Amino acid sequence: MLNDAPLILVDGSSYLFRAFYALPDLRTTRGFPTGAIRGVISMLRRLQKDYPNSSVVVVFDAPGKTFRDEIFEEYKANRPSMPDDLAVQIQPIHEIIDLMGLPRLVIEGVEADDVIGTLAAEATAKNQTTIISTSDKDLAQLVNNHVTLVDTMKNESLNREGVLEKFGVGPERIIDYLALMGDKVDNIPGVPSVGPKTAAKWLAQFESLDGLIEHADEIKGKVGEKLREHMSQLPLSQELATIKCDVELPVKIEELQNSTADQESLVSQFEEFELRTFLEDMQAPISIDESMTQVETELVKTESQLEKLLDDAHEKGRMAITLHVDAGPEIVGIGLCADSKRAAYVLLKHANNPEKISLTLEQALPHLRSVLEDPQVEKVCHDAKNIRHVIARHDLALNGPVQDVMLASYVLNSVVSGGHSLRGIAGEHLAKTLQDERDIRGTGAKRLAFKVVDVDTLVNYAGESSQSLLLAEQTLSQKIEREPRLKELYESLELPLEPALYRMERQGCLVDPTVLKNLGLKLQERMGHLTSRAHELAGRAFNLGSPKQLQEILYDELQLPAPRKTKSGNRSTAEDILIDLQREHELPSVILEYRAASKLKSTYTDNLQQQINPLTRRIHTTFQQANASTGRLASADPNLQNIPIRTEDGKHVREAFIAPEGSVLVAADYSQIELRVMAHLANDPGLTSAFKQQLDIHQATAAEVFNIEIDQVSSNDRRNAKAINFGLMYGMSPFGLARNLGIPQDLARDYIDSYFEKYPNVKDFMDTMKQTAKQNGYVETLFGRRIYLNDIASNNVPRRQAAERLAINAPVQGTAADIIKRATIATDAWLAQTEIDAKLILQVHDELVFEVKEDVVEELRIGVAEHMTGAADLSVDLVVDFGVGSNWAEAH
Repeated sequence: MLNDAPLILVDGSSYLFRAFYALPDLRTTRGFPTGAIRGVISMLRRLQKDYPNSSVVVVFDAPGKTFRDEIFEEYKANRPSMPDDLAVQIQPIHEIIDLMGLPRLVIEGVEADDVIGTLAAEATAKNQTTIISTSDKDLAQLVNNHVTLVDTMKNESLNREGVLEKFGVGPERIIDYLALMGDKVDNIPGVPSVGPKTAAKWLAQFESLDGLIEHADEIKGKVGEKLREHMSQLPLSQELATIKCDVELPVKIEELQNSTADQESLVSQFEEFELRTFLEDMQAPISIDESMTQVETELVKTESQLEKLLDDAHEKGRMAITLHVDAGPEIVGIGLCADSKRAAYVLLKHANNPEKISLTLEQALPHLRSVLEDPQVEKVCHDAKNIRHVIARHDLALNGPVQDVMLASYVLNSVVSGGHSLRGIAGEHLAKTLQDERDIRGTGAKRLAFKVVDVDTLVNYAGESSQSLLLAEQTLSQKIEREPRLKELYESLELPLEPALYRMERQGCLVDPTVLKNLGLKLQERMGHLTSRAHELAGRAFNLGSPKQLQEILYDELQLPAPRKTKSGNRSTAEDILIDLQREHELPSVILEYRAASKLKSTYTDNLQQQINPLTRRIHTTFQQANASTGRLASADPNLQNIPIRTEDGKHVREAFIAPEGSVLVAADYSQIELRVMAHLANDPGLTSAFKQQLDIHQATAAEVFNIEIDQVSSNDRRNAKAINFGLMYGMSPFGLARNLGIPQDLARDYIDSYFEKYPNVKDFMDTMKQTAKQNGYVETLFGRRIYLNDIASNNVPRRQAAERLAINAPVQGTAADIIKRATIATDAWLAQTEIDAKLILQVHDELVFEVKEDVVEELRIGVAEHMTGAADLSVDLVVDFGVGSNWAEAH
């Protein structure tokens, strides 16, 4: 029996291919592909939650030929065969859909489109509202006053007006539109050279395909000639593009009702295909009735209205907060939500509708302060650090407990496919499609400021975002509660790190622009000399920045050994290729040197000058906390982590980072922390003993591997041992080590064998990590951080090998990252309590940089050493090296 809720018709075949190609190569630990299964079922679950009272009918293409093949033998002849990895997932998808209680139709002799068309026509005849979930433009011909197309992945809904706006023709002309354009994938002939704009233009001018044919002689130019030449096949194209709406179906539309899901069997299927997120949702599902209803959002217009809203937050003890911020930063509006059914939007600025603003920022601030700074009210945020920066401009702070869904998502799975944006989190954990900010603001040069976006659009967007933020926090907290180690990681590491990073960013680093300017001039001069030398070596002038011209010089004119061509037919001039070619000719060395100077100039000497804040004279980088899979921080706008460390030019860049008068910079750097972590995790007696004896670890390794006395180790031996130590920690193969050291591959293999003979537990650790990754799909750091490895069972050999290397390195690098984070939290807290005049200004990899008054350097060193060495309890001591100087280069 039909009801007021819309009937949902799902184009299952469209879902299949979109899911398969949109997601990475996901597999079970046994190597069975699951990307399509995960994607299709996730989209269906989202539909169920978005339309809880609707029947969701899933329609798939049947195998074999259809009536269109009888009409036109070449129909879909160009389509490649279905990939094997997709084909094996179809049966499990069908079985899971059946277990979910969703009606599933597969009708022989017709396509899924025809079944959907028939159902939509029957529903329309009964005045039943119908939604077709698809990305297929062909189905736009079915849209009418009762039928709407919805593309959940693009968050796009097309009614009659939407079809006209998108395609330039109404639903009743879509068949003619498709017939004119043809379809290369389906091999529908059409008219060559006729695209969407031309087809829409002709149909608007002549009203129909028949009208166009009647007036074909009026079409000028080559496109007119093409039309007249191929006009005879347009009726065929029209017939092929027409969806059949009278298919004889084995069921009536009233019978297509959802039935009760077989929960026990679903659990078994989700376990079989290792769909952990689905299993977690079944264990603690979020209430659809309570939380997935449309949120009501009020536009706050009075102080009393705002006060009442904030009283609700005080009563409930929590408030979700979202900000709309334009350049400045200028707060345009604030979304607030303390109740999952009701949200509010405080509009503070608007360029086009100032009459809708009843509250000024000055009026709203005291009321907002009462919640933001109340230690008893929990603030729910996405990227709380950014919110701190914005409100600090208005002398506001976030006090009391803060929950950050971005960090919670990151802790649960750092490499989740949807990312850690609020929209990605809502899709992953709520099966909910949030409106994309790009849809309301646009992108690129046409990107709109918030203050010119339609007010009603802002209100709805803010309400949906704030509600989703509140719901996401509830769901994520439930999931984290089930994992004690992840809960500890979130609550004791990531959450307290966020305000410490905020303070570092706000403090910034003092920079001398003159140093950067002078270095830039030197680099420019050097680039000029290198360009002249390159022209001399090539025998003619050319653009050193043009890969195409460089290919011609290297491979055609100088006849250097060319690498294998890429798919586009190009021969690579990448860095690794040029390094190999240095043995053949001097020019590759000159190009490499030129590129290094050019990159340093553009990325650092030029860019850093632009990044200096004119008010503070400091550079304020942004630390990206939810970024690297291993837990490492990233630095952006500008990136201060990739300044070359070992080159003279990199040293000169660091000279621009200075201490104020009367102060110095102190750099505290963990010594060989990753090797110490490896010694602990592998529990290797050889490595552990070397560290406990305070030996030079690379020298000790050289003595062991090369079977010589430690006092006989040469600088070259030590350098080779260092390459082995770090190379093996990153899963380097004999081939990679041979290339790195410039030695034969057999000798590199002997070095590795000798290393593992001397340090057998390291080999055991590596093997264990690879096995653990294959069993669980992830590895863990010492502190319980999980690094998921989606390609660990991939059939793609390079991907699988890369995942295996990461399985070895991630626990080591991730543990080191966790340790420096713990040290950052500890030193930040200590500095807040002590009277030492010092500020923590940077965290770069394993190094903390402080700005400190000259007379308290020793006090700072003692305190920092205590907190950094105490950041983890390993089987070997953590050692911190200190440097002091008037600039970062001297201190490093």
